[in-house]
Amino acid sequence: MAAKQSGTLFLIPTPIGDNYKREFPDFNVAEIEKIRFFIVEELRTARRFLKSIGYPHPFTEEMFMVLNEHTTNVVVENYLAEAKKGNSIGLMSEAGMPCTADPGAIVVAQAHKIGITVVPLVGASSMLLALSASGFNGQQFTFNGYLPIDKTAREHFIKELERKAHEHVTQLFIEAPYRNVQMFDSLCKILNPNTLMCIASGLYTSEMFIKTLPIKTWAKLGAPDFHKVPAVFLIGD
Repeated sequence: MAAKQSGTLFLIPTPIGDNYKREFPDFNVAEIEKIRFFIVEELRTARRFLKSIGYPHPFTEEMFMVLNEHTTNVVVENYLAEAKKGNSIGLMSEAGMPCTADPGAIVVAQAHKIGITVVPLVGASSMLLALSASGFNGQQFTFNGYLPIDKTAREHFIKELERKAHEHVTQLFIEAPYRNVQMFDSLCKILNPNTLMCIASGLYTSEMFIKTLPIKTWAKLGAPDFHKVPAVFLIGD
């Protein structure tokens, strides 16, 4: 008798904007409706998203498995047990594509290790959208995530990002939305006046803002209205 085939780990992007239909194909909805088990960062967000796309099945406690920075490989392997039985599992990001600026990579790595097929569904990535709209080099770029919290370490890091940007390697990073304005002020003080910076915030929402300007111009204009609005910062040339 042939061994039962393992299920599939689907990487489920969640909308970054305020209307999932603008960035989420119908194919995704059809695939998600077949899934009964989900690995998620936050239960409330996951349930709200599934309701918004018309997920037809009742929610149960067993169908959701929580993933965060404290989740161990042993726990992840237990989460993937359903896939070993032949059931598909959905790995759901908090916003945008899984495994970019979230802890999902540990699940995907374990899936590959134990022979589970991984299928990424199509969805928006704020980093790639920002990069494509910035006018900066899209052939060579680095996503740096969150910058150091320590003031001195952060200043040194920003100067290093500027150096790399002037070598034609675009530098992308993010900040906690409630600290966007403080980050903007720091960048205007630390970076060279002629260095180019792009800010892409509120992507695919009514607050969408994307603009690339030299630091000296940003300093005159002041920060955009993006307090508590998710944003991507880019430094390029």
